[in-house]
Amino acid sequence: QVQLIESGGGLVQAGGSLRLSCAASEQLGAMAWFRQVPGKEREFVGGSGYTETNTVYTDSVKGRFTSSRDNAKNTVYLQMNDLKAEDTAVYLCAARKWSYKVATSEGEYDYWGQGTQVSVSS
Repeated sequence: QVQLIESGGGLVQAGGSLRLSCAASEQLGAMAWFRQVPGKEREFVGGSGYTETNTVYTDSVKGRFTSSRDNAKNTVYLQMNDLKAEDTAVYLCAARKWSYKVATSEGEYDYWGQGTQVSVSS
């Protein structure tokens, strides 16, 4: 059974930084981060294919967030800098079983983590 274990969430002041980690129990395809706020649709944040040149971000986080991947550890990271109050959400890790193409639609992902809360105070 594939597992995705997230860590690194927490409470931070606006302008601060957090680093999220997502460790997979086996090698998978593209790994990405989504976020969800109660009452709103789940939103794609960013993700990584097999190499660091294959990364995709939603416009609102470009220049502030960086997705990276350690294939030897089956782990993807999300470095979040200059955090804003609107970044507050539950962040969920997702992975595709075979494809290394980073997709922005949640329906393209086969596995999901439980989520980690990120709260940014203004």
